[in-house]
Amino acid sequence: MLAAMPDSAPSPLSAGGTSPRDGGDACPGTLRLHRADDGALARVRIPGGVLSADRADALLAVAGRFGDGELHLTSRGNVQLRGLDAECGGGPAELLGAAGLLPSAAHERARNIVASPLAGLDGSPSVGGWLSELDSLVCGSAAAAALSGRFLFALDSGRGDVDALGADVTLIAEGGDCLLRVGAADEVFRLPSADGPRAALLAAELFLRAAQDSGAWRVKDLPDDVRTALVRAVGATAGPVVHRPRPRTAKAPAPGPVTAPDSSTPATTTTAVTAISVGVPLGRLAPAQWRLLTETARRYGNELRLTPWRGIVVPGPFGPTGQSGRSGRAAEALDALAAAGLITGPDSPWTGVGACIGHPGCAKSLSDVRAEAGAAVGPVGRLPVYWSGCERRCGHPHGEWIDVVVTPGGHRISHVRGEHRDPRTVVRNDPAALASAVSEARA
Repeated sequence: MLAAMPDSAPSPLSAGGTSPRDGGDACPGTLRLHRADDGALARVRIPGGVLSADRADALLAVAGRFGDGELHLTSRGNVQLRGLDAECGGGPAELLGAAGLLPSAAHERARNIVASPLAGLDGSPSVGGWLSELDSLVCGSAAAAALSGRFLFALDSGRGDVDALGADVTLIAEGGDCLLRVGAADEVFRLPSADGPRAALLAAELFLRAAQDSGAWRVKDLPDDVRTALVRAVGATAGPVVHRPRPRTAKAPAPGPVTAPDSSTPATTTTAVTAISVGVPLGRLAPAQWRLLTETARRYGNELRLTPWRGIVVPGPFGPTGQSGRSGRAAEALDALAAAGLITGPDSPWTGVGACIGHPGCAKSLSDVRAEAGAAVGPVGRLPVYWSGCERRCGHPHGEWIDVVVTPGGHRISHVRGEHRDPRTVVRNDPAALASAVSEARA
């Protein structure tokens, strides 16, 4: 049942039936694997990126028993398991289901929800209630089973971080209310916070009706008139209109300690370390690194939050900051994670460096971009850089970044700012010149 299937094959367990869209939804999941050059690939949806330590253990067990042992973070805060045996059968699903990571076979690829990873930790409101309710509503909706693996919900704590990621339906916390955005529309709808998750699901169900004739997988793919009509239909069921353009840049949590006002002391000027944030070089975690992160979570708060920027936040509490501005427990944990090769401060040369899987894992890649990115790592740049092995640019960031794409004629380097792309530089077969050009572009 879980053998790797052709990209166009429908999931055998999808209660949503055959999609009306031409070609089928090719996004991999846990029940439909993707054939890659390094074996089959499973994408495990982790709504909001939130994992308990026990569920993190289960993911590692599946990766070690059926795959290459490593865990790969995605740009939606999910986990990919690579190198799976095409004949692994139902073993992965059985283990993941027992751990609570597969609550609905029909909806496993529809559970695409990103959430502000610092929500409730840095003084911004928690979105945990929204997350659990929206996930439950999605899994309980027969219609939602037809959402593609590309469709994305975002829950923003008001920081503007995941609102900038280009989700199809976004909830934004604002005071005691929430704002509902559909696609990239500048107009959002205000409604009571408690009504947010159900309004988000309704917007997704209305999208499915609007997409029946157009073949669109996402809101941005709808024809302009259909998209306008969809926003109007959502607005008819929601609250007042508010003008709120989507942020242009999505900022990842800075690596290091996360602080907030210390509620345990009467002085409002004191702060506590509520979490630690680490980056993962190229989003790739070896078993020892994953175990260390899981053990750290189990020691302090029993939770991991995978971020859409291929990082991990471990909520505390880690205790009050001292005169040095550091918490002893947080510093101890960060030192151990740094020794394991993770990014724990802004001065790491790996800060802001990303890449697709590249060759040899992907047959479409023209180069081993991960090795090239590692060879070109230099001083920390002002802008992030993302290396892609082909024009598809899988997993590229949003906002502003330096785009490095391998082409038959060489590596093309350009500065991307939203929809704008600066004139391009092409570097041919010269690693030193490539590293210099990337460093100069990032600066």
